Amino acid sequence: MINDAGLLKLLLPEYLIEHFDIINFEEENKILHLYFEEKSRIPKEFSSLTLYSKGFLEEITVDDFPLRGKTVKLHIKRRRWTDTKTGNILQREMFS
Repeated sequence: MINDAGLLKLLLPEYLIEHFDIINFEEENKILHLYFEEKSRIPKEFSSLTLYSKGFLEEITVDDFPLRGKTVKLHIKRRRWTDTKTGNILQREMFS
């Protein structure tokens, strides 16, 4: 049986595979669009806080290396976390 995550780690940044779910993909005009949403797991850096997910930040688009002759665009939605004690909005630091 093939390990999908292992294969994806060879093609995409490992950070994305560990912290994000691939929710969709589409190909149009030789451009591969991959859509990611951050997993609903409280980041380790906030483990001492009581947080709940408060939706997502605005989607960002990152140009990645071409794959099989196609331009690759990564569409990434990061979670917003709310601290229940302070009301502060927090987010995971990318690539920390």
